Amino acid sequence: MKTLGEFIVEKQLDFPDASGSLSQLLGAIRLAAKVVNREINKAGLVDIIGSAGQENVQGEQQQKLDIYANDKFKAAMEARGEVCGVASEEEDDFVAFNNTQSKNGKYIVLMDPLDGSSNIDVNVSVGTIFSIYKRVSPVGSEVTEADFLQPGRKQIAAGYVIYGSSTMLVYSTGNGVHGFTLDPSIGVFCLSHQDMKIPTDGKIYSINEGNYIKFPEGVKRYIKFCQQEAPEQGRPYTSRYIGSLVSDFHRNLLKGGIFIYPTTASAPKGKLRLLYECNPMAFLMEQAGGKASDGFSSILDIKPSELHQRTSFFVGSTNMVNTAEAMMADFSGPDAETNL
Repeated sequence: MKTLGEFIVEKQLDFPDASGSLSQLLGAIRLAAKVVNREINKAGLVDIIGSAGQENVQGEQQQKLDIYANDKFKAAMEARGEVCGVASEEEDDFVAFNNTQSKNGKYIVLMDPLDGSSNIDVNVSVGTIFSIYKRVSPVGSEVTEADFLQPGRKQIAAGYVIYGSSTMLVYSTGNGVHGFTLDPSIGVFCLSHQDMKIPTDGKIYSINEGNYIKFPEGVKRYIKFCQQEAPEQGRPYTSRYIGSLVSDFHRNLLKGGIFIYPTTASAPKGKLRLLYECNPMAFLMEQAGGKASDGFSSILDIKPSELHQRTSFFVGSTNMVNTAEAMMADFSGPDAETNL
């Protein structure tokens, strides 16, 4: 069976100008993922679960594993020297790697080091999300904020690691989406899902219906559409919502479906982060033949204005996202942003 390392080297041939530095960077992510996976699997046995007693820049309570994962991924990327800086959901500002080798690095990384970490205490799957861009600042200089505020279309690679009943690393460099499952007996990621494709239609919708009263009218109408009896169209759909983005996304990628996290009355700009969550997942979804939107237009075309920018997020099977967008457009008048 082909390993992740072998696959990465093989795929270098898709990039005639490649020097191997992107392969080195993906290798660093692979290493950090295995270290974090080890700690997650020990949660409950050691003092690694629960709140760290401090908040991140978004005002959310940081978990001990948030900080641990953030530190491990940063350290792994700095050690390889291919990355000149990182931006993380857990950091107030971007982090510049100022040693000489890192300043000559060609890449920057944006990441959510442990998505869904509040679910660790109850043994629900969590994940790591990462996004890779080429820097826009001159090689050899210190990284700048402009390096991180690039539209999602500029990504050269993105992926996630899901720590669940099995641990999988899923990534794309713009030539399809490929999944690798960790064999714990030998500590190696092995190719298990090559060229993953999402069905054009699905039968699963994933949304936190507990916030229904706060949703825009278009989202409310789409939920009712999903629930309607229409056997000839495969409806009603099944509602599946884990509350861990990586887990919900991974299931829908394999089975077909739509994940929605819209704006609400209490979060008028949305809740998910454009740079750390939505852009990398949108990149993967488009590579898998699906679609990602803010409800009106492509996520990947948004020009970021700040590191911790939030957005609404509609992602999944193309026909399902198209239908949701049509309903958003039908109810996007001045009174439709929130209809309480």
